[in-house]
Amino acid sequence: MSSLLDVLGWTAPIIQAPMAGVQNHRLTAAVCQAGGLGSLPAAMLSSSDLLVQLHALQQATAKAYNVNFFCHAVPAPDVAKETAWLQHLQPYYQELGLEIQNIPSGPGRVPFNHEAADVLQAFRPAVISFHFGLPSADLMARVRSWGSLIFSSATTVDEALWLQAQGVDAIIAQGLEAGGHRGMFLTEEVSSQVETFTLLTDIVHAVRLPVIAAGGIANATSVQRAKAAGAAGVQIGTAYLCSDEATTSVLHREALQTPNRQTALTPVFTGRPARGIINRAMQALEPLSHLAPAFPLATAAMTPLRTAAEARGRSDFSPLWAGQSNTPIANGPASEITRTFIAAWQD
Repeated sequence: MSSLLDVLGWTAPIIQAPMAGVQNHRLTAAVCQAGGLGSLPAAMLSSSDLLVQLHALQQATAKAYNVNFFCHAVPAPDVAKETAWLQHLQPYYQELGLEIQNIPSGPGRVPFNHEAADVLQAFRPAVISFHFGLPSADLMARVRSWGSLIFSSATTVDEALWLQAQGVDAIIAQGLEAGGHRGMFLTEEVSSQVETFTLLTDIVHAVRLPVIAAGGIANATSVQRAKAAGAAGVQIGTAYLCSDEATTSVLHREALQTPNRQTALTPVFTGRPARGIINRAMQALEPLSHLAPAFPLATAAMTPLRTAAEARGRSDFSPLWAGQSNTPIANGPASEITRTFIAAWQD
C-alpha cells in the first residue's frame, strides 16, 4: 500500500465511505484536509449537481479525493410488480393522507455513464470508486486515461478475483456489518455474505492487490485488527454520520444515538439489500420484501411516505442507513474523527 500512500499523499490509509444522501463535498474535504481520503458520493447527483460539488470540493481542498459511482444495470419497468407493491403500500398512503397516484417518476439513482465522465474529465480525481461491480470497458478506459486509481467493492472472494482480473488498483472488502447498500454484483444471494474479518482474510489470501477493509470499522480496536489481518487500509462510514459536516437528518442522528440500536439488511427502501436501523417500514414490509421492484425503482413509492412521516417528526419510512457496530458515534468535526482513526492505524 505504500505506493498508493505516496500517490495519494495520505497520512494513513483511512478512507471515508461515500454515503449518498447524508453528505456533500464538505465532509469529503474535511477528511482530506485531516490526512485521510475523503469520498464524494455521486450516485444521486445529476451531471450539473456533480459539477457544482466538484468545483466546491476543489475550492475546499487541494488534496487527493475519491468520487464514487454505482454500476448497477438499469432495470426495465415491471408494471405488474410495481402495481402489486403499491397495493401493499396503499394503507400507509391512506394513513398519511397521500394520493398514491402522485408518486414521482424516475429511478433516483443512475449508474456511471459517459455524461458523468464528461464532467469528471476536467477534474481527474485521484481515485474513482465503484459499487455493484464496474462500468463498461470503454468507461474504464476513459478513467484509466486520466491517471485515476480505480477501487471497487467486493462482498465475496469470487467478486474480488473478478475485479482483479479487470485491472482495478485496490479492492474494498465489504463485510456483512457494513451500513448502506451491499456491493454484491455476481450474486443476489444474501446468504453468500460473510462478516468483515472473515472476508478480509479470505480476499487478502486470494488476490495480489491492496485490500481495504469495510464494515464494522468503528473504533481503534477494529482499525488495528484490520491492519493486523492484512488490510492495506480501512473504509469507515457510520462513524462520520453525526459529524458536523454530514448532512444527516435530525431524525437519523437521533436513531444513531439510540443505545443498543438494532440493524438489519432490507430491500424495502430501494429494491436492493442495504443495512439500516430497524424501523416501522422494515418491520412491517420485510415479509413482503420479495415484492419490491428492482433497484432502484422501489425508491419512488417509498419517497412520499418518507417525506410525509418525517414532516410529522417520524422516521417510520426513512432509510436509516447504519453499520452493525454499536460503538457510540462521535459528534464534532470530521477532522477530529479522522485523526482519531489515523492515530489508531499508526499506533
